[in-house]
Amino acid sequence: MSHSFRARFGRNSLFLHSFEERLGITVFVLALLFVSAQAVFAHEFRVGDLEIGHPWSRATPPGAKVAGGYFTVTNTGSSPDRLLSISSEISAKAELHEMGVSDGVMTMRPVTGGLEIPAGGKVALAPGGYHLMFVGLKRQPKQGEAFPATLTFEKAGAVTVDFAVEGIGETGGMDNHAN
Repeated sequence: MSHSFRARFGRNSLFLHSFEERLGITVFVLALLFVSAQAVFAHEFRVGDLEIGHPWSRATPPGAKVAGGYFTVTNTGSSPDRLLSISSEISAKAELHEMGVSDGVMTMRPVTGGLEIPAGGKVALAPGGYHLMFVGLKRQPKQGEAFPATLTFEKAGAVTVDFAVEGIGETGGMDNHAN
């Protein structure tokens, strides 16, 4: 660097310029990572007055014939709606189930007539309560991937959502990212 350049711009001007560029690039990269992480961890879908938050499933061990499905449904409308059916290419059929305890025994049974989503309310499909069962798996869901399923509601109609596949032992911690 020549003596006249230093005299004109000061000896630290190149360092500051370089530092500012590095800082700008670092902030940009961190912003991209944040946006990408939000897209992975908290995905939501809308149909009519309904918001479907973070649909997820667990990876299954080899040979498993069923997988569970979980999500939240928030109804921002002034009238109730009802989840009527579920379909997915990952399984021969999909059913809505409810788990509960009766006389100290855990029970699981299909829900008939659909699941009501009250006006202005929220319903969680989560382990230990209401949930989906993907029955007759055509392939094993693997951690880190996603698979589509179509949810059909009485008033809002059909919406295709992507179920993020989490680890085999997950208990729904990712659901909190959507809320």
